[in-house]
Amino acid sequence: MSSTPKKRPKSKHNSYSKNSSLNSILEPPQSLFPSKGEFLRLITVLAIASAVALSCNYFLTFFTSTSKPFCDSNLDPIDSFSDSCEPCPSNGKCYEGKLECIYGYRRHGKLCIEDRDIDETAKKLSESVEAGLCEAYAQVLCYGTGTVWVRENDIWNDLDRHNLMQNVGSDHTTYVCMKRRAMETIAKLLETRANLHGLHEFKCPDALAEHYKPLTCRFRELVSKHSLIIMLICAGLIGCAVLLLKVRQRMYISARAEELYNQVCDMLEENALGSKNVDGEGESWVVASWLRDHLLLPRERKDPQLWKKVEELVQDDSRVDRYPKLVKGESKVVWEWQVEGSLSSSGRRKKGEGIELKSNEGINTNINQSSRTLKTEPKTLIF
Repeated sequence: MSSTPKKRPKSKHNSYSKNSSLNSILEPPQSLFPSKGEFLRLITVLAIASAVALSCNYFLTFFTSTSKPFCDSNLDPIDSFSDSCEPCPSNGKCYEGKLECIYGYRRHGKLCIEDRDIDETAKKLSESVEAGLCEAYAQVLCYGTGTVWVRENDIWNDLDRHNLMQNVGSDHTTYVCMKRRAMETIAKLLETRANLHGLHEFKCPDALAEHYKPLTCRFRELVSKHSLIIMLICAGLIGCAVLLLKVRQRMYISARAEELYNQVCDMLEENALGSKNVDGEGESWVVASWLRDHLLLPRERKDPQLWKKVEELVQDDSRVDRYPKLVKGESKVVWEWQVEGSLSSSGRRKKGEGIELKSNEGINTNINQSSRTLKTEPKTLIF
């Protein structure tokens, strides 16, 4: 009986060990990648290295560029843009690789900029020339006398006598440069023309000359330009002033007339009462002209309107009689207070507005003395 050999079963342990060995071969080791701290250190090192490289490149470029010589000014413009030399800047002269700025300019790095001192002096010179020309032209516009056009040579010579040019010193080049710079500025500000001889002449512009006119000239031009409007305004102001004075005069006359009228009523009333209390020997009437001269001030007597207004008020008062009478052989208008049946005039006014009694007694005494001589004369009306 033949026996067949039996196969030995595969164990699970062997298959698991094979799989684990295969995975270990395929997966990379953990020490292959850097850790987090190592990664940050790596980035820091790279940043520092980049900064150093850029700084070195900048300084190297800067020093190499400044060390380049300048191209000569007489070279062709195409050759001046080569890498072997720097182009010569404007307002500068280059020779054998060196830069020299023209007068009136100073070197600033690779450029030639304007000299501030020369520029300020030239500006002041041009302003002085402008003021002189514009003032002269303003005199021509206002009064017809003066100079309009000035030759360039005359201005050039006048600059030599200016105070600013005395401080320049013995440097002839700087001296001439200032004058040229000033003339360039003057040519830009003023009007220019060429005369018959081909010489340049300068004139202040009309708009600029207006600012140099004197105040009297401006006022005269303003009056002549708006004369009609000014006349109308002055006439209106004068009319308003006259009207205002008349209104004030009328108000003063009205108020003063009322005051005098009250004084007249008081004096007539007191005179009438006084004559009645002296056994009929006194006269109750008063001459109107005597009252006028007694009450009015000397300056008020020159204005007839004031006393005329008082007469109108007395005429409208029914308590006062007005009639002519012969006094010392002359016809006078007398006023008489009606005592019987009339109301007192002093009750209508405040205390203290009456006339002083002494002055009233004085005029009453004079009236009574004159009336005694005319006691026998009858009252006659004169028409």
